Amino acid sequence: MAQTSIILRVELNHEKVSFGDVAATISKAGGDITSIDVIRPGKESSVRDITVDVAESAEAQVVDALKEHEGIKLINVSDRTFLVHLGGKISVQPTLPIKNRDDLSRVYTPGVARVCTAIHENPKKAYSLTIKRNTVAVVTDGTAVLGLGDIGPSAAAPVMEGKAMLFKQLAGVDAFPICLDTKDTEEIIRTIKAISPIFGGINLEDISSPRCFEIETRLAEELDIPVFHDDQHGTAVVVVAGLLNALKVVGKRIENVRVVVNGIGAAGVSICKMLLAAGVTRLVPVDREGAIVRGGSYEYPMWQWLAEQPQVEATPGVLKEVLRDADVFIGVSRGGLLNAEDVCTMAPDRIVFAMANPKPEIDPEEALPHVRVLGTGRSDYPNQINNVLCFPGIFRGALDCRARRINEPMKLAAARAIASVVTEAELNEHYIIPSIFNEQVVTKVRHAIIEAAILTGVARRIPPDFR
Repeated sequence: MAQTSIILRVELNHEKVSFGDVAATISKAGGDITSIDVIRPGKESSVRDITVDVAESAEAQVVDALKEHEGIKLINVSDRTFLVHLGGKISVQPTLPIKNRDDLSRVYTPGVARVCTAIHENPKKAYSLTIKRNTVAVVTDGTAVLGLGDIGPSAAAPVMEGKAMLFKQLAGVDAFPICLDTKDTEEIIRTIKAISPIFGGINLEDISSPRCFEIETRLAEELDIPVFHDDQHGTAVVVVAGLLNALKVVGKRIENVRVVVNGIGAAGVSICKMLLAAGVTRLVPVDREGAIVRGGSYEYPMWQWLAEQPQVEATPGVLKEVLRDADVFIGVSRGGLLNAEDVCTMAPDRIVFAMANPKPEIDPEEALPHVRVLGTGRSDYPNQINNVLCFPGIFRGALDCRARRINEPMKLAAARAIASVVTEAELNEHYIIPSIFNEQVVTKVRHAIIEAAILTGVARRIPPDFR
């Protein structure tokens, strides 16, 4: 159940109510008091801020209960999540102070003209003389935001700001949210190309399928900086990382397992591609109409590509039918599709990654007694499959070696690097994937990305620690 934290500012009439009455009212309505601050003390009345943890579904009843209680005046309700977003979550800071005219003449006119001329004569110097070498654009059109769908560019901004924060805190990368007020594929491509000179990489985010495929493909071909659609490839990288370790837990080899992937949209297609690159030989992609089968004919180009792969099974069927005897289920679709009876038709030592949010394809509590390894997209269960594990390190590495692109070998190297953070001694059913706060993650992913970029010829620079 989703939890939130709210701050209630209340005025208490001491003749009619005590603080114990307030606490009892909040508790009875489903809230849990975590802190109390006295704003204005007094004999006859007082004002206090009460911080309360509460299920999102019960927030209204806590508020209503206080409003209805005689002697309690509810002055204000603040959601702590909203409070941290006030004014936005990121800012731009100079790298050095401007204290006098001499400083001004060097960072701006007239001194800056010499730097501009140097870049004009040799565009490669932009990497050393501007923010380009450490800056990523986080670009969205707001059409596929988290579990919210098409909410538009303005409403998508808090997510993009949050992503920029993660880039900076986890990998030291300066990222900036770019929210485009257009859904036109050509206009999006044209706009990103037009703003690309100042950026060292482009992170596409929350752009709906199937447009996201063309946008990424075209940009990767037409730009000389890395372009990475995180909803596709970030998810795929972390899924493969988790699967590599889950297979170690159950003692199976990737080339021997049968894998069912449900939800063949942006993430699902990329997951399928990475699974094939990682060595899966028996793959069953499934969408709403049933399995995508080898030899079939499909309108979507990516589905057609899957149908042409020899590792994809040729047997048709809906999800519950093709799930029988599968070793692995990976869901990136919608909640409530499966139950325990369905999961029990799978092969022994079942691996289930049910990643639909906020409601997984099968309720985790229902699945846990019947599977060997369970992963979800949620933070309230073990083994959270979270793409935050990969994109900071991937871009850190790509920027440091000035990669032209992020290719398939680099993505697979990142997956293996993430998996390697969990040691053999630590590995178990409830710990197959490291925490996003494990400092080794970015370090190992960066190293793997640079190494793969050098080996595949897309690196334009060899960092000092690789020489």
